[in-house]
Amino acid sequence: MVTYRYLGNSGLKISEITYGNWLTHGSQVENDVATQCVHAALDAGITSFDTADVYANTKAEQVLGDALKGQRRESLEIFTKVYWPTGPGGPNDTGLSRKHVMESINGSLQRLGTDYVDLYQAHRYDTETPLEETMQAFADIVRQGKALYIGVSEWSADQIRAGAAMAKDLGFQLISSQPQYSMLWRVIEDDVVPASRENGLSQIVWSPIAQGVLTGKYVPGQPLPSGSRATDDKGGAKMIQRFMNDDVLERVQQLKPVADELNLTMAQLAVAWVLQNDNVAAAIVGASRPEQVAENVKASGVEIPAELMTRIDDALGDVVERDPAKTLEGAPKTRVV
Repeated sequence: MVTYRYLGNSGLKISEITYGNWLTHGSQVENDVATQCVHAALDAGITSFDTADVYANTKAEQVLGDALKGQRRESLEIFTKVYWPTGPGGPNDTGLSRKHVMESINGSLQRLGTDYVDLYQAHRYDTETPLEETMQAFADIVRQGKALYIGVSEWSADQIRAGAAMAKDLGFQLISSQPQYSMLWRVIEDDVVPASRENGLSQIVWSPIAQGVLTGKYVPGQPLPSGSRATDDKGGAKMIQRFMNDDVLERVQQLKPVADELNLTMAQLAVAWVLQNDNVAAAIVGASRPEQVAENVKASGVEIPAELMTRIDDALGDVVERDPAKTLEGAPKTRVV
């Protein structure tokens, strides 16, 4: 069963394995399978569910809301996000303007079938809206009871500091950052994590298995497994491309003895690894089959000895991406329409 951690400098506890429906619900798997996956997560003790309005252009929120119907609302932590374009793509259908934020929270609540979300996150930083406007909108949403807590996703250290200071002035706090983080992608460690610690945020990390690369199923020189992320033309293949070279894949294969020593699968090792970072509150895992959820949950509560953490570092060597500039480099420079 899953264990729980406090989220940032708050009294909110979330399941350290959080179920996410980014690349699956509403797009890659049928709704009944998505519902089975959500129920498998609940059966495993997962209480935290992460989605976003942009996932499958709002369909993922609807699928998650339907799958959670009948559950005791107070026993769940539901997270969603705002920034990316939704709807028909009009001039105000994107970004973090007051207009888009206020309209988006109402749409998300309707699709999720709830009066409030536990955590509402800025899905990226909006370079075209004054930070004061965005933070005031979040403050009002908290006061209206539509979101209990506020967080950010893929913000740089400086953006987190500025946002946290402004939130404090407005009488609320940022408690979470949702970045990409895995054994292979460690760009948050030098800047974002220290800034988060200083300001009372912790990480809810996405892609802890590096889009499936850290499962070890991609073997150098072998055909891609059919139905895998690397063969998905709806977005998965593009995301995974940066890791799909022989040097990375060969080094990942060297992690298998470490996983064996801990009696874990390689996927479980990858999830357990991100949870060794004490600023990580949760790892987001997705699933296209219910049994995957039960497998991922076995990473909860695992302690990896220091000597094995060192062996992991030695095995991966210089294929690990650590450059803090990658956070801003991958961020939209202007609003995406």
